[in-house]
Amino acid sequence: MKTETTAPPHARRWAALAVLSASLLLVVMDMTILNVALPDISADLKPGAIELLWMVDIYSLVVAGLLVTVSALGDRWGRKRMLITGFAVFGLASVAVLWADSPAEVIAVRALLGVGGAMIMPSTLSMIRNLFTDARERATALGIWAAMAALGGALGPIVGGVLLEAFTWHAAFLVNVPVMAIAVLAGLILLPESRNPDPGRWDALGTLLSIVGMVALVYAIKHLAKDGVDPLTVGSLVLAVVTLAWFVRRCLHRSDPLLEIRLFRNGAFSSGVIAALTTSVAMAAMMLLMAQWMQLVQGYSPLETGVRLLPMAVGAGILSPLAPAIAARIGARTVLSGGLVIAAGGFALLWAAPLTYLTVAGSLLLIGAGMGSLAIASAVIMSGTPAAKSGSAAAIEETSYEVGGTLGVAVLGSLAATLYRGELPPGSPAVVRESLGGALAVARESGSAALAEQAKRAFTDSLTQTSLYGGAIILVAAVVIWFLTPRDLDLGASQH
Repeated sequence: MKTETTAPPHARRWAALAVLSASLLLVVMDMTILNVALPDISADLKPGAIELLWMVDIYSLVVAGLLVTVSALGDRWGRKRMLITGFAVFGLASVAVLWADSPAEVIAVRALLGVGGAMIMPSTLSMIRNLFTDARERATALGIWAAMAALGGALGPIVGGVLLEAFTWHAAFLVNVPVMAIAVLAGLILLPESRNPDPGRWDALGTLLSIVGMVALVYAIKHLAKDGVDPLTVGSLVLAVVTLAWFVRRCLHRSDPLLEIRLFRNGAFSSGVIAALTTSVAMAAMMLLMAQWMQLVQGYSPLETGVRLLPMAVGAGILSPLAPAIAARIGARTVLSGGLVIAAGGFALLWAAPLTYLTVAGSLLLIGAGMGSLAIASAVIMSGTPAAKSGSAAAIEETSYEVGGTLGVAVLGSLAATLYRGELPPGSPAVVRESLGGALAVARESGSAALAEQAKRAFTDSLTQTSLYGGAIILVAAVVIWFLTPRDLDLGASQH
């Protein structure tokens, strides 16, 4: 194992980190704000079921398809250029919503936001890898970065709720504009340029394979959750497997691959990716179900729901910046696996204890504290990555979050729906069995308080049972990571 030559630290690296963290905060917020704004958009534009589906799905499809390509482009063209361009695209797309007066135009705006998001998210990670040449400083910086991501996810519903109480749904998009304008100016002044000094020849076929494969994979997972196994789902999945297998083979046989797949030979790198993937699977499903439980079962408004979800952000916000210092004392492996065990304990609490808000708040605090270990996951991923390959590492990490979130909603969300239907009496109307929202609508129209109570109880039971499976997934990941991560892994040592 060869020690990488350490470049001198950048003089304005902490100010640059503030720009990178603020931009990440906004992008993550934007993902969750849309969920709050969807009812208002639907009431105003009256989209059909397919159009509404595309409003939600197009962002993740675009991001998943472009992450590998834009990360490789950033390594060649310049990571600062890619990031600033991403800020500009994100801001301009947010302004364009003022002229969006049809569902198709909102879908186009969301697609453009996906292009900007794909440029921003991996660029922030790869720039941190190059700004912070000291590995211990880099671990601290990544802890702050992870805290901002957690905070963004928590603030999105709250900010969205406040804006929608005072303004039209356009405000959920326009809030991005001033922040992105400031980010462009601050980025031009504070961020240094960095790129791979020897990127090699561009792989056009690999680019096509990665885009087609990732879009097909994410689409297949989403379609499977909504419509089950049908020819379109099977065809998309086959296309994804063929193109992604071809892409991986090309990357392994090229000296200048579009994505450095060989990074997975490093056990620590693999453990960091597994942590990111599995926690995303559990978290995406649980937050979706928890938001529905709070609004439809407990009767909270979107704003009240956002506030009540804050304990998770508090746990993550406290532990993420502290995780690198704790790892320096007790070891990165212990913090990474131990954090996942704590998060699994939070999921188990939802299953074991009566579902009151006190139980939920305690569970969210534990889950958030456990998620603080993801700061270590990012540090582990980046510590074993040469600076020139930081774009590949960032693309892999961000892709694992994206695919994990999609899998979570598809697999655990579908499991929760099956459990919900299993609790209902045989012969219940299809609309009642489809969703809790549908059941409550039927109950209101028919004046049946018993049906409403029965559906709420069925949904609550499905939530607690699904939380057990989510916790089990994280616990299995914790065990795998414990054996995969080197016991003596030192985040303070810059190696490759």
